[in-house]
Parts: sequence; C-alpha cells; structure tokens
Amino acid sequence: MASTNHVTTRWLGDMAFESNNPSGLNFRIDASPEDGGAGSGMRPKALMLSSLAGCSGLDIAMLIRKMKLEVSDFHIETVGSLSEDHPQTYEAVRVEFHFHGKNLAQAKLQRAVDLSVEKYCGVIAMFRKFAELDFQTVFHED
Repeated sequence: MASTNHVTTRWLGDMAFESNNPSGLNFRIDASPEDGGAGSGMRPKALMLSSLAGCSGLDIAMLIRKMKLEVSDFHIETVGSLSEDHPQTYEAVRVEFHFHGKNLAQAKLQRAVDLSVEKYCGVIAMFRKFAELDFQTVFHED
C-alpha cells in the first residue's frame, strides 16, 4: 500500500491557522494584512513553492552527499506566476538552483539536479500537471 501523509490544521481565530506535519513540527498559516490577516504566518500558495524547492533540495542534498561533492552553499530561488482569473493558480514556475564552491563538479551537480527534476521529486511531478516549469542551474565559483 502507498504511504500517506496526515496533517491537522486548526483555526486560531481571525485568518490564522496552525498546521502540523508528520515530522511532529507545527507551523502557522496566515493571510496578509491586505487580505484581512495579521501576516503572522506562511501563505498557502508560497508554501507550495517552498514544498517544490524543499522536495528537490532534499533529493539534491542526498545526491551531493552520495557523490561526495564539495559545495560550500546551495540555495534554490523559486518564482511562481499566478493566473489573473480566480481561483488564482500557478501558471508558470521558474526554479533556479544556485551552487557555490571552489571547484564545483558542474557536470555531476547538473546530473543531481536532472535526477531530482526528472525522476525523484514528487512535488515537481504534481506541479507539472498544472504549470509550465522552467529549471536553471547557476554555478558560482568562489
């Protein structure tokens, strides 16, 4: 049987919610002040972009360790473009993988990105069902 995730999201009043995670951690969700919230938590659509980056980032971090690659810093910039019509959904998402280091093994790092994007990351596979995705890898030699 396939594994499942179960989260509980509890209303805290006004526009705020607290959601748990199978890891046992909690986080807050809130609307922006323009939308009637206090801006005291994560925004749901932005969390989707974080999930995409986090899923792929975990794959790549595992591959960096497995391939014994030297990377001094790694970050992911994710920008989603929303539709104008309601309900607003992501139409296009750009994902940039940034690697920093002295002697980056660029071909191996690109292979790690490609494996995540094409094979391992389930969140990317879900996003492909509703948005155009653009992936770029940027190497910063220190």
